Amino acid sequence: MSVRTIHGNRLFWKITAVFTILLIVLGIVFVVIASKFSRSYYTAAHQELYGDIAQHLATFTQPFKNGKPDTTVTHDIIHSTMVANPSVEVYLLDTAGNIKDYVVPDKTVQIHQVNIAKVKQWIAAPRMQRPMGDNPKQPGDPSIFSAAPVYEKGRLVGYVYAVLASEKQKAILQSLDNNLYLRLASYMFYAALVVAFIVGIVTFFLITDSICHIAGVVKRFKEGDYAARIEGYKKGNLGMLTSTFNEMADVIVDNIDKISATDKFRQELIANVSHDLRTPLSIMQGYVETLMMKKDGLTAADREKYLTIVYDSNRKLSVLVEQLFQYAKLEANLITPEKEPFLIAELAADIMMAYQLKAEEKKIWLNIQAPDNLPLVFADISLTERVLQNLLDNAFKFTPVGGSITILLSETNAGIKVAVTDTGVGISPENLAHIFERYKQIHPRSAESKGMGIGLAIVKKILELHQASIIVASEPGKGTTFNFELQAI
Repeated sequence: MSVRTIHGNRLFWKITAVFTILLIVLGIVFVVIASKFSRSYYTAAHQELYGDIAQHLATFTQPFKNGKPDTTVTHDIIHSTMVANPSVEVYLLDTAGNIKDYVVPDKTVQIHQVNIAKVKQWIAAPRMQRPMGDNPKQPGDPSIFSAAPVYEKGRLVGYVYAVLASEKQKAILQSLDNNLYLRLASYMFYAALVVAFIVGIVTFFLITDSICHIAGVVKRFKEGDYAARIEGYKKGNLGMLTSTFNEMADVIVDNIDKISATDKFRQELIANVSHDLRTPLSIMQGYVETLMMKKDGLTAADREKYLTIVYDSNRKLSVLVEQLFQYAKLEANLITPEKEPFLIAELAADIMMAYQLKAEEKKIWLNIQAPDNLPLVFADISLTERVLQNLLDNAFKFTPVGGSITILLSETNAGIKVAVTDTGVGISPENLAHIFERYKQIHPRSAESKGMGIGLAIVKKILELHQASIIVASEPGKGTTFNFELQAI
């Protein structure tokens, strides 16, 4: 048996149990309400049927004689009435409500006075609004009754008071009620089980059909169908489950794409690093081996030439390793700018001075343009120096002999704008969007462009740490300009 079947069966029985309990509770409530209304119905019906019995007795028996109960005449008639209708108990009251005579066992009568106000209220009230009265045999237990005044020579001498619900009647009704409750409870219980079973089955199939559909989509996603999404449920708990799964699936797919891209980047990184580091290492190894093998046969000029080549290769290798190390730290957010105020014009002039020798060798003209009294910038001086160096290195790579490289500084509302412009080969529009990608080389065939291609990526990362962005404008054959702004104080 599958796990889904087990969980489905559990859900079925849970639903069935809930509906069963609910219907049983409703059945009990129904029985209680039905019993209450049946009692009210019986009381009203009994009152309507026998409500005039006291009036008949008062009219036809003349129960009082000279203001006192006439037991010789009335007892036989009242006794015959009680035999014909055992539920009736008849009492004779005086005008104050005191019981003067009755035809019931003396020992069963608990009180000898009834509330005369209830008697008068009963006589005056409409038939459907008559109150309950005292039951001499059961004090504190109101009962339906019938009452009628008795007049002698036009003078009120007492009342006929007939209790319409005797002890015997209540015992019979109690027995019938118990039997009724038992039967109603049995019927309601079995009906509740049947209804709960039917509702449980229908609900089970309605719910599990949706759950099975959702489980199928989840299984497809698990097996590699990353485009699988749950459709068709937008409301309720299933809607929440659907949206949660779909959002989770989107996040998982996005993470998988990122992991795939990272893995691809790792492979490219290993290939690029291996290639770019192997070249200077191979050159160094070759010339060192030559120096070792021909140390006595080389002229001083050749020895100097070989050592210069080894030194240049070692310098290039150091630059490559430093760039890789710095970018790795920037990528891992391990570098925090240590900002301080400084004059960027002086920093740019010092950097230009350091590149002067290289510019003379390539016959490239270096120029810096900056107005007087530029405000101080607030930035990390070493990271800003790295940005300018990388931009100048990039400009040197693609600026031909006889070209020029210019650093232009200007003040704006946001701070100090820095522009590095060259008269190099330029960048085509389709490549502009990719120049800041790590290990992306726009002119891979150029001898000057050899390297890992992370110089501009480092520039972008450093400026992002300063909440600044870099903008590039270029035209093939006419040169390129890089612009960025730093905060001024």
